[in-house]
Amino acid sequence: MNIRNRRGKPAAEVHTAALNDIMFFLMLFFLLASAVANPQVVKLLLPKSSAGEQSVAKKTITVSITGDLTYHIDKQPVPFDEMEQRLQAEINPGEEITIMLYADSSVPIQNVISVMDVANRLKLKLVLATEPKKD
Repeated sequence: MNIRNRRGKPAAEVHTAALNDIMFFLMLFFLLASAVANPQVVKLLLPKSSAGEQSVAKKTITVSITGDLTYHIDKQPVPFDEMEQRLQAEINPGEEITIMLYADSSVPIQNVISVMDVANRLKLKLVLATEPKKD
């Protein structure tokens, strides 16, 4: 029984098939994790804040104002005139609801105040979303 290599030199091989599978699963995981992080938010450029805290409420409704002054409730475009009625329809008696307001940094403050007025009339808590400052 001849155990020696026919050419006389040992051959070193590195199998990388398992590494390809691991890289694929890592890429897939990060892609899904970034999409699931906050799926009900319209992509906006938020104002910066040095004290960015997250509010965890029992039920949150996401209201977004884009740079072209389009209003969204949970990614659904809504005219401002219908916002109060749509929010009223979302409210169940005895349920604690918080509105997360995402406003683009270019939106005039009067539009933000208008949404705050609607929340005050409905007696809802409102939190203005900001992006943490980068040093």
